[in-house]
Amino acid sequence: MSVNADKVHLWKADVAKSVDFYNDWFMRFAPRTYRGMRVKTTLQVKSALDKTANLTDISPEVLKSAPTILPILRMVTAPPLARDRLIGLASVSPNLVKSMEIDGRLPPQLSDTAVDNELAKIGQIIRRLTDRDLFPWLASKKKPAAMDVERAATIVADRLCGAMTDPIIRNAQEQRQLNALKRWLEERGYTHLADYKGKFNELPPGSFVFRLNIQVTQNNRARSINIPIDAVVMPLRATANELPLLIEAKSAGDYTNTNKRRKEEATKVSQLIGSYGAGVRFVLFLCGYFDSGYLGYEAAEGIDWVWEHRMDDLVEFGL
Repeated sequence: MSVNADKVHLWKADVAKSVDFYNDWFMRFAPRTYRGMRVKTTLQVKSALDKTANLTDISPEVLKSAPTILPILRMVTAPPLARDRLIGLASVSPNLVKSMEIDGRLPPQLSDTAVDNELAKIGQIIRRLTDRDLFPWLASKKKPAAMDVERAATIVADRLCGAMTDPIIRNAQEQRQLNALKRWLEERGYTHLADYKGKFNELPPGSFVFRLNIQVTQNNRARSINIPIDAVVMPLRATANELPLLIEAKSAGDYTNTNKRRKEEATKVSQLIGSYGAGVRFVLFLCGYFDSGYLGYEAAEGIDWVWEHRMDDLVEFGL
């Protein structure tokens, strides 16, 4: 029996309440979250400036010793450079740039000579496009004052945080959702197993775990993959062989991205049922901009949900 998926007459009011709930959180906490990230990022920028002698040394040797500074160097230019724009301008290997920025290392398959040549081209583009108004000491060739470095680092940090605003807010909101879920469960006698490494269907009754990987089969059982589940909860009065409730925390600050991502949950459910049978119970934990189009799609796929502004609906799922 559905809890919310079949209550179409309530969807419009719930969407409005959910949007208000999200907006209230955003106005109160997003600025603080952003400021905290900017302070942390400013320290990272200052470290990158120190490593490059305040941008006077962007040599292959420096880039090899600190590959993770490349995203920062993309933000010191005028205009700031997207990753693919830098790859195109420098005519370098996409694998090199992505390996430096995502993995924090140089790709092992490239020879030392090839790496030096590629990094030299990257350095050349960064030097040519460096924002001279932001780093005036490059033109004057004088040692910059500490205040000038601090000001430049703050501006570059703002550029970096601006490029990362959506992920920063999304990650903070997801963690807040999980914290709210944790409080709700613990108030009702559930125990959080922070270090649980076992199988999801072997959780003891009255326990829960966050961000657990569940192995599923794909392609007619030709291969297995792990899919992450935000929360796995075994009911207090679970019967023998009962599967836990799987909860996927979803938040959104606009309607556009939710409809782009709505197929993700349906794919997860299909893989889970294909691997563990029709007894799989999967629900969404929603907060924010989820319109009737999104809800209708999920309901048609047999997926139910709980709104964060009405968490007590979890009781109707056996918790």
